[in-house]
Amino acid sequence: MNYRHAFHAGNFADLQKHAIVLALLKVLTDGAAPLSVIDTHAGAGAYDLGGDMAQRSGEAAAGVGQLLAMDEVPAVFAPLVAAVKALNGGGAGSLYPGSPLLIARALRKTDRYTACELRPDDFDSLRRTLAPYALAQAVKDDGYATAVARAGRGGRTFVLIDPPFERSDDYAQIVATTRAVLARDKDAVIAAWMPLKDLETFDAFMRAMETVTNDALAAELRLRPLTDPMKMNGCAMVVVGAPKSAEGAIAEVTTWLADTLGDAGAKARIWRA
Repeated sequence: MNYRHAFHAGNFADLQKHAIVLALLKVLTDGAAPLSVIDTHAGAGAYDLGGDMAQRSGEAAAGVGQLLAMDEVPAVFAPLVAAVKALNGGGAGSLYPGSPLLIARALRKTDRYTACELRPDDFDSLRRTLAPYALAQAVKDDGYATAVARAGRGGRTFVLIDPPFERSDDYAQIVATTRAVLARDKDAVIAAWMPLKDLETFDAFMRAMETVTNDALAAELRLRPLTDPMKMNGCAMVVVGAPKSAEGAIAEVTTWLADTLGDAGAKARIWRA
């Protein structure tokens, strides 16, 4: 899968991923212990949906465009909607926050955020986006290795893994990184995003994850049948160590998106490995 996030910013997959990340952060920051967040593939940090790449795909119109056009949205999406409006001066606009901006705005002064990005132009944008946040650091390093190196250094660890899936070994890298992070911090929370194209690829990944942990919550968002592996027919968030109090939000986000944005027969599937 050839994936440059500026083409896909604000699409249905972003709505699931970002609403779930914000729900997890709400739970993980509800306490005195500091939180260390490592974002393995941070991207540019924020995106202009009026730009050439976003306009060429048109995916945002069918995602965040529909969400913002609704008179009422479920409360579970309220933090994401508020963040989008805040980035646009409180009203309508073409800017959309990526995970880095959403995470930096949601953390406390005692928390720390490491955002990894290797692509030079995206890294420059990421560094500018995070500059106002003293708790955030943009690093031009391999995200998988950085997550392992920084896990368990104090406070609770939360790792977001959102690769572009341009490498053939990304699925294996997610499994290996999960194993290594848990070896350093057994209480770490790890959230991995991935496309759903064909069922066998996802099932093989989940079988591999079962060799690492028995505490993985899979939230599958299937917008259309998984019959054409050349298309992104949906997406999934797999959360290791998901707090029980966040499970309802994860299910609500995924189910609402399937019911609201999916084709006939679309469905959400929430299950534990």
